[in-house]
Amino acid sequence: MVCKEEINTVLDKMILSASGWRGVFSLHGGEESSSEHISAACSIICGAAALAFADYLRNGLNVKSPIVLLGTDTRPTGKAIADAMIPVLLSEDCKVYYAGVTAAPEIMAWARCKKNPCPSGFIYISASHNPIGHNGFKFGLTDGGVLPADEANKLIAGFRALIQNDNCLANIEAIVSRTGDKSSADVYTKIDNAKAEARKAYYDFCIDVIYGTQKDATAAAMKKGLDEKPLGIVCDFNGSARTVSIDKDFLLAHGFKFEYINDKPGQIAHRIVPEGESLEPCCKLLEDAHARDASFVLGYVPDCDGDRGNLVIWDDSADRARALEAQEVFALACTAELSHLLWTGELSYDDDGRTLKKAAIAVNDPTSMRIDRIAEYLGVSVFRAEVGEANVVSLARKLREEGYLVRILGEGSAGGNITHPSAVRDPINTVLAIAKMLLIRSSGAKPGLFEIWRRCAGKEKNPLSAKLKNTENEKSGFTIAGIIESLPAFSSTPAYNNDAIMHIITQDHAILKERYQDVFLREWEERKNDLETRFGIHSWEAIAYNGTAERRGLKRFGESGRGGLKVLFFDSKKREIAYIWMRGSATEPVFRIMADVEGAETWAQKDLLEWQRSMIIKADRS
Repeated sequence: MVCKEEINTVLDKMILSASGWRGVFSLHGGEESSSEHISAACSIICGAAALAFADYLRNGLNVKSPIVLLGTDTRPTGKAIADAMIPVLLSEDCKVYYAGVTAAPEIMAWARCKKNPCPSGFIYISASHNPIGHNGFKFGLTDGGVLPADEANKLIAGFRALIQNDNCLANIEAIVSRTGDKSSADVYTKIDNAKAEARKAYYDFCIDVIYGTQKDATAAAMKKGLDEKPLGIVCDFNGSARTVSIDKDFLLAHGFKFEYINDKPGQIAHRIVPEGESLEPCCKLLEDAHARDASFVLGYVPDCDGDRGNLVIWDDSADRARALEAQEVFALACTAELSHLLWTGELSYDDDGRTLKKAAIAVNDPTSMRIDRIAEYLGVSVFRAEVGEANVVSLARKLREEGYLVRILGEGSAGGNITHPSAVRDPINTVLAIAKMLLIRSSGAKPGLFEIWRRCAGKEKNPLSAKLKNTENEKSGFTIAGIIESLPAFSSTPAYNNDAIMHIITQDHAILKERYQDVFLREWEERKNDLETRFGIHSWEAIAYNGTAERRGLKRFGESGRGGLKVLFFDSKKREIAYIWMRGSATEPVFRIMADVEGAETWAQKDLLEWQRSMIIKADRS
């Protein structure tokens, strides 16, 4: 029997949170290891996770014979983890549908749309953007997203109780050590059928998400746009789960030109997180494609589980391809989707420029205030939750219950977007949001999406009722770079930049933030004149983000605990112009910081970030 110490050693290095359970699963223990094997201790932990989820479904949700969907990303250890989970699920009277390699949005759409029989929930084996030697799990039900934080915490508590029960561990070890039994073999023989079912559910769901409530009108307008001016898209799959998902079929079937590289599952050619240098191969691919065919102007790179895709674009003014920052991607998608709401009439204004329906965007706490400016132009509210997709999705659901129209949401600091009714980031939705902005152009008396945005940014009271202006210009002259240029200017620290990551000594983040408050208050008094002169900063406010709750006017910084802490800065007219932010990651052993400043110049953001870093170092060492 595997000794308890071995199991605890592995478990102590894992992070269990609502955003996912993650750790190094590779047998050789290296973050970048490409070994397909996991240790006996890891197998038991995987089995215990499966048992905890089965127990959660049966006893927590009163499901008598749970039906569980299972899939993996393309990490080498994915199959070994599935091999450990499947027999345990079957031993608990669960029916298992295993689709093998499946993109995260695909398994979530499958869970949402599958009928006859309807599933009880899903387990997705992935560590998202973590290095290749990592792996882990995401759990969800049938609403198309991961478990909300309160339910995820119940599952984690159940798992921790099971893992401490010696009899339970012995039983799990006996089950996972059995290979080739008939019930497990039956699951594996049906992988192709399960995968085909998952792909179809996802394909159909994407049509509903992308085209929205006016499916026929939107599809017709996009087809007309493509007929007038074709659009080419490239992708660096980087060996991700999207290599065997719907991308190629979907984009070609909907009239786009499509080229790609690294499309073999597991062909992970560079760093998994789609930021910085990881976008360079896609830039090269786009430049090569554009040289042959000028219609190729957009590209994307997903992470390993395929729920996130940051973009590269062809920039005519620079005559080259360039990568977009994550915050730019999210801002672009929000502008496109909100403009589309106005185009369809789902969002409209009275004669005084007030929206006739409450509308909102739900974002995470380090999303740039660029979103607030965009929303302000469109008459839309912005609400923030703590980092974590589950938190943002839960906040959006809460807002809908309160009567808000919430079409788009997401974690701006990580790029990509979530487009309702989807409850997960999806690069197809992001790419097609941008495509809508490019393709749905002014026609007759009806303005296109970019023209709608320009009028809103010009603060016209009712951008849909005015006569068209510069229509020919709008038809032929705007590009993705031009759309970005029209957005409010902000400089934000990239979330995965080395400057945004710290390693701290203090384990209790509440204590760290209390010490940080002492440092900040002292330095504020010393620097406030300089801050006003250099940045226009006149006053500040502390804000805590925990789960879906935002608490402004925080008196004690330590009350934010392990959640997000933001110091928001105002100018002399009480206008929000900048912020500094901090939070310990729930999925990696790092402490993240960032700054966000109005204006295109980066020096102010870098200066504020360096000030933030120096104050945290002082607090950590005191």
